[in-house]
Amino acid sequence: ARSRLMPVSKRKKTVNVADIESVVARIARIPEKSVSATDRDTLKNLGERLKMLVFGQDKAIEALTEAIKMSRAGLGHERKPVGSFLFAGPTGVGKTEVTVQLAKALGIELLRFDMSEYMERHTVSRLIGAPPGYVGFDQGGLLTDAVIKHPHAVVLLDEIEKAHPDVFNLLL
Repeated sequence: ARSRLMPVSKRKKTVNVADIESVVARIARIPEKSVSATDRDTLKNLGERLKMLVFGQDKAIEALTEAIKMSRAGLGHERKPVGSFLFAGPTGVGKTEVTVQLAKALGIELLRFDMSEYMERHTVSRLIGAPPGYVGFDQGGLLTDAVIKHPHAVVLLDEIEKAHPDVFNLLL
């Protein structure tokens, strides 16, 4: 059907795997890399690759990669995120690095928010936008706009323990 819409001079006589992957990705509104054969290889080696880059976080990496594999296999909820993970620990153990390397390995965007900037109660609206009845209600917040722009991304809420308690209520 797609080829019939093209001019006769640009039509292909055969359809290859890349064409099918491209159309499926466009219909599903997901990155092309997510449906390609190379994605299967990436997922197969994801745990080992992350363990080589981040040391001492084997259990966290295994939980993370299992959730991603389950979701990509179609066993997750399609209207929910792949997973929500809380990496806790002292400075320098690799919490942020796991998310950075995960985004690189999957070839998707990393949306990083420094939550120490949201220590005050009124700054919560910067994340999600102004409530109804306030100026700027029609505009989204930084977090909502970023997720709308990049729905398939790793979202990192760095230094979340420094954020105002209302931020935690927002994330429940």
